[in-house]
Amino acid sequence: MKYLFKTSLCILALSIGFVSCRDSEKEDEKTEVQELMEDPDNKVEVKDDGNKIKIETAEGDEIKIKMDDGEYKKKVDRADGSESKLKIEDGEVKKKTDN
Repeated sequence: MKYLFKTSLCILALSIGFVSCRDSEKEDEKTEVQELMEDPDNKVEVKDDGNKIKIETAEGDEIKIKMDDGEYKKKVDRADGSESKLKIEDGEVKKKTDN
């Protein structure tokens, strides 16, 4: 009986430890956009109840994200003159890069 009780107690302690570690990792994960928005050096504009986001970074990059009729569009104009566009519609991702 002692052996069964000790084993059950150890298994319970391990399972609680694994669950608590897993939850803390989820809280630490942030998307690239969230990190850019929280950076105090960046200028952030949000319009149309969050459907349009414009971020200007300290390096001179300009990032525009908008949602239009169920599709997401992301446009990045870099300070060096290059540009990239990302479009997500119906689960399909289209990427275009201009240098």
